[in-house]
Amino acid sequence: MSKGESRSRTSAVTRETKETRIDLRLALDGGPITVETDVDFFDHMLTALATHAGLGFELVAHGDGMDHHHLIEDVGIAFGRCIDEALGDKRGIARFGSIAVPLDDALVQCAVDLSGRPWLNYDVPFSVLALGALPTELVPHFFRSVVDHGKFNLHLLRWAGTNNHHLCEAAFKSFARAFAQAKTVTASAEVPSTKGSLTERAG
Repeated sequence: MSKGESRSRTSAVTRETKETRIDLRLALDGGPITVETDVDFFDHMLTALATHAGLGFELVAHGDGMDHHHLIEDVGIAFGRCIDEALGDKRGIARFGSIAVPLDDALVQCAVDLSGRPWLNYDVPFSVLALGALPTELVPHFFRSVVDHGKFNLHLLRWAGTNNHHLCEAAFKSFARAFAQAKTVTASAEVPSTKGSLTERAG
């Protein structure tokens, strides 16, 4: 993409296995937000994420009804794949984003590097086993699935807070805001890397 040109930063993934059926349409620069999964609290988190990241996010996802592990993992896989596809060669993006988001007692910091290299450093502990029907052990697993298939670097760190709902929501919102910074299109038409490429193992 040369300077002055633009492209639609959109993607879609349909993922169907014996365990789940996922349909996701993603628009990096905004659009409708509709989220329908089998887990109400997860719907709430994904809606907050899409809203604060400035995404168009249309998701219908249903699982096998067991412990929601497969559903949440596969939504993360689909989301990551959509991110990777929609970013394309990442020409002209900011690449980096970082923010600390407060939510009452909770403070969670997030840093993102759309580097082409998957890495997750997650330290937002919970003191309960579930939030609604969402097992809290699946929160880091969701982010792991996103970064592995989105091919980017993500750090999520708790600085304060004990309310589990607030901690979880601050984690999703801090990722959203940091990702919003990183995906921003700048005035440059170049790939933001000294190597000239942000594919896996470059950067």
